[in-house]
Amino acid sequence: MSKPLKAIVSVTNDLYTDNRVHKVCTFLHENGYEVLLVGRKRRSSVALNPRDYQTKRMRLLFEKGAAFYAFFNLRLFFFLLSKKCDLLVSNDLDTLLANHMAKKFKRNCRLVYDSHEYFTEVPELVNRPSVQRIWLGIEKWIFPQLEAVYTVNESIAKIYSDLYGKEIKVVRNISQRWQPENVKSKQELDIPENVPLIILQGAGINVDRGAEEAVEAMQEVDAVLMIVGDGDVVAQLKERVKELQLESKVRFYGRRPYLEMMQFTYHADLGLTLDKDTNPNYKFSLPNKVFDYMHAGTPVVATNIIEVANVIKTHDIGVVLETITPKTLAQALTEIINDPERLKRMKSNCAKAAQTENWENETAVLSEIYLQHG
Repeated sequence: MSKPLKAIVSVTNDLYTDNRVHKVCTFLHENGYEVLLVGRKRRSSVALNPRDYQTKRMRLLFEKGAAFYAFFNLRLFFFLLSKKCDLLVSNDLDTLLANHMAKKFKRNCRLVYDSHEYFTEVPELVNRPSVQRIWLGIEKWIFPQLEAVYTVNESIAKIYSDLYGKEIKVVRNISQRWQPENVKSKQELDIPENVPLIILQGAGINVDRGAEEAVEAMQEVDAVLMIVGDGDVVAQLKERVKELQLESKVRFYGRRPYLEMMQFTYHADLGLTLDKDTNPNYKFSLPNKVFDYMHAGTPVVATNIIEVANVIKTHDIGVVLETITPKTLAQALTEIINDPERLKRMKSNCAKAAQTENWENETAVLSEIYLQHG
């Protein structure tokens, strides 16, 4: 009997909430790979739930900035060199340098690149052109040499294909069919009862993603906003909630494991995804929360981002805002909350859409990438 193929998957996060990577690792495990997922351990990291594959979180001297990325890639490079493997999976540009260099020393090892976003155009880099040039230089050097690349939607795939003349496959960051064994009550989750509920979820509650407008809008909306997740602007949001005395209308629940987070989403009447068209990365994004909301039967209120608007309009599962201000958001939320028939129809459409828009269907492309190579 032949030995199982070994795969090492790498990311720069602490592995706690990256559901896309978890789904890919699970797919590889279920298809006969021995999988090791490598990330980092932060001072604030909490213990991981048991998984069907192995994990390793590296402790690092630095937690952010250029020093972190340089040190992480150096540590990752030597770690990859020390391990026998048949497959390297690099998630995003910030792990690609270490993987590319390690592959040069591994003759019979494949490297697959999973690009989760238009990395060089994220706000953190657009506003720092000197740092952006460094990452762009790494991308321009390595990308043309890659043999297997996939990304999260058609818009980003076209950009990379036009830039580098390569075939880019698309594996959308769609949720698995959500079929919970049991759903906790609102009381068990400490969720307010007998009031409309709105949710903003995710690990990237950052600048230009509409969280500030969502908090401001709650001054005019007769509902409770649940913020389930974390990000750069959460501390600022908490301060603003205090200033506006909105503690009873905006509740912070922090980061939660995916399945627990989905319990909150299930109880919500509306879900928010409010990225602004301020940079190419957001302009062409398709956040996985769109599909999380869909699978939990929670209609979506979204900004007019190309890929997001297409999903919402195709399936009639929510509302697309032409402009995002506290006033326009408050108006849209209030109109839907006050129209129970419309809300009921969109909830029903979410259930229908989830039958085809799911991770199980996306894995056909993963099979082409990982299981049908020569």
